[in-house]
Amino acid sequence: MNTQKINSLSQVNHSMNWFQKFLMVCSGGNIHILRKTPSEWNKFAGIGGIVLFTAVFATLSAGYAMFTVFDDIWISVGFAVLWGLMIFNLDRYIVSSIKKTGTWWNQLLMSIPRLILAAFLGIIISKPLELKIFEKEVNKQLNTIIQRNKTQLQAEMNGRILQQSGPFETEKKDIQTKIAAYQKSYDSASVELEKEILGKESGLTSGKVGYGTNAKRKAELKEQRRLNIENYQKQIAPRLEYLDKEVSKVYTNIEKERDKTETFEDQFNGFAARLQALDELGKNSAIIGLAAAFIMGLFITLEIAPVLIKLISSVGPYDYLLEKTENDFKLYSKEKIEKGNALTDHRINNFKNKLGS
Repeated sequence: MNTQKINSLSQVNHSMNWFQKFLMVCSGGNIHILRKTPSEWNKFAGIGGIVLFTAVFATLSAGYAMFTVFDDIWISVGFAVLWGLMIFNLDRYIVSSIKKTGTWWNQLLMSIPRLILAAFLGIIISKPLELKIFEKEVNKQLNTIIQRNKTQLQAEMNGRILQQSGPFETEKKDIQTKIAAYQKSYDSASVELEKEILGKESGLTSGKVGYGTNAKRKAELKEQRRLNIENYQKQIAPRLEYLDKEVSKVYTNIEKERDKTETFEDQFNGFAARLQALDELGKNSAIIGLAAAFIMGLFITLEIAPVLIKLISSVGPYDYLLEKTENDFKLYSKEKIEKGNALTDHRINNFKNKLGS
C-alpha cells in the first residue's frame, strides 16, 4: 500500500512541469503541499499568473515613470526591476496570508485591508501607464500649460516692472512736465515777438510794424526763457541719467529672471507635470477622463483579483493540508515546550534535594 502511494506521488511530481511550478511559486503557495494536491494546481497557477503579470506591469510602469524623471535608461531599468520585484513579493504575501479554513466573515475581515492595499497598488501602477497610453495628448496639453505659465509669468513680470520702476518713471514724468512747461513759455514768447514785429495788434502787442522797443523787450524775454530751458535741462541732466539707468537696471534684472524662468518652463516635462496635464485632460475631455478611469479600474481589478479569487474559492485539499501542517507544528512546538518545562522542573527539584541533603 505504501509502495503504491509512493509510486502515485512520484507520478504526480513528474506531471508538474516547470512552468506550472513557477506559477505556483508566484502564487505564494507552499510547493511541498501543492505537490500532494494536484486538483489545486490550476487554481494556484492562475493566481500565480495574475501576480506575475501584475509585477510585469508594475516594472513597465516604474520604468516609464523613472525615465521621465532621470532621463537615463540604466537608472530607469534598475529602479523598474527593483520596484517590480517589490510588488511581486508584496502581492505574493497578500495572497498567501489569506487563510481559507476560518469562518467566511473572518476571511472577509482579514481580506479588507489586503483589498485596500491591493487597490492602492493598482492606482500607483496604472498612472504611469496612463501617461504612456495618452502620451501624444499629454505632450500637447503640456505645451498648453507651458504657454499659459509663460503668459502668467509675463503678466507677473510686467507688474513687478511697474512696481519697481514706478517711482523713477513718476519722477521722470514730473521732470518732462516741467520741461514742457518751460518749452510752452518759450514758444509763447516766440509767438508774441513774431506778432510784435509783424504789427499784429493784440492785448500783449503794440500793433506797430518793425523791431521797436516792445519787440526788443519781447526778444529779451524770449532769450531769457530759452536760457531758462537750457539751464534747467543742464541742471536736471544728471538726475535724468540716473533715473534712466535705474529703470534700465530694473528691466535688465527682470528680463534675466524671466529668461531663466522661461528656460525652466521649457523643461516643464517631468512626472508631476505630466500628471497635471493628464488631470487637466480628464477634466477637459469626458472621453479621455472615462478612458483613464477604465484603465485605472482595469489595474485595480488586476491587482485585487488574486485576493478575490482566494476569497471566493471554496476550501480545497491544499487548505486542509496547510491547516494540518500548521497545527502539527503548533502541537510539536507545544510538546517541545512542555517537555522543556518538565525537564527544567526536574533539574530544579534535583538541585533543591541536593541542597536539602
